[in-house]
Amino acid sequence: MKLEVLHVPDCPNLPPLLDRLAEITDVPVTTRLVQSDAEAAEHGMAGSPTLLIDGVDPFAGEEPCECGVACRLFRDEHGRLVPIPTAEQLRDAIIRTATTGGVAALTGWRQACRVSLDPVERAVHQAILAAFATTSWPPQLAELSGLVSDGRGIEAVLAGLHRRDVIRLDAEGRIAVAYPFSAAPTGHRVRIGGPDGVTVSAMCAVDALGISAMLGGRDTVIESVDAATGAPITITTCSGRTSWQPADAVVFLSTAAGDGPSADCCCRDLNFFTDRTSAQAWSAAHPQVRGDIVDQATAELLGADLFGQLLTPSIPEEGS
Repeated sequence: MKLEVLHVPDCPNLPPLLDRLAEITDVPVTTRLVQSDAEAAEHGMAGSPTLLIDGVDPFAGEEPCECGVACRLFRDEHGRLVPIPTAEQLRDAIIRTATTGGVAALTGWRQACRVSLDPVERAVHQAILAAFATTSWPPQLAELSGLVSDGRGIEAVLAGLHRRDVIRLDAEGRIAVAYPFSAAPTGHRVRIGGPDGVTVSAMCAVDALGISAMLGGRDTVIESVDAATGAPITITTCSGRTSWQPADAVVFLSTAAGDGPSADCCCRDLNFFTDRTSAQAWSAAHPQVRGDIVDQATAELLGADLFGQLLTPSIPEEGS
């Protein structure tokens, strides 16, 4: 991905925009000085500063670009005029244009599964997630029954969540999956909190990356392996900053999202690799698996986008 910011000389909003981009992504950002209306038209600068993602202005309106060497204003999520986009707007813009395949497919599918949840279903869903995050196990049905007061019964609510692929039930009706968590061991283990914190299993690499965001930025340590070589991969999130070992690790993102339940059609193919070469070799050996190789910043943003709003408010720290 290429991030470029076009700006006029001494633009006061350039430094804040660069700082905000640095907060949400480690993708390198280049800058281009524009000093005339002709240059602005040539490069597509709709006022200063203008962010281009892979050469495209994600905040361009439907009207043709009114290019020029003037200050630019944006509208935030509440319609207010602001000098630079908010962190959330920038994050969403990067997600939307990160790839043309797996990111869009996975994001659209998972969010579509949750959009129609009613208040009871949402409360049950959040209780299931909170139980996983605090105990590493799903709750018993009896623990959830008190959340259902409309006569449906907890079994019917869980069946509805299962149909929407928000959770997965096993053959006995027990909770087996509540994305991002799995009740059965997987190749992606995530420790929440410090050395004595709860360790959970995540359904896939992206799910593992989304757990910290889902829990309000809680520190996490992901332990996984390269799906091709078995080499260890560790991703540590501490105080909002994420580091990867090895430093060149990437994620292969299956584009089978929406072809069926995520647990069956794509989770097994959303994996970490030590570097792009290893991911490319695995992809070449599995031509039947459609997908994209995405960098660390894109994978982190996708995880946050998918899971960051599931628990509102975030569950409390143990002992708080």
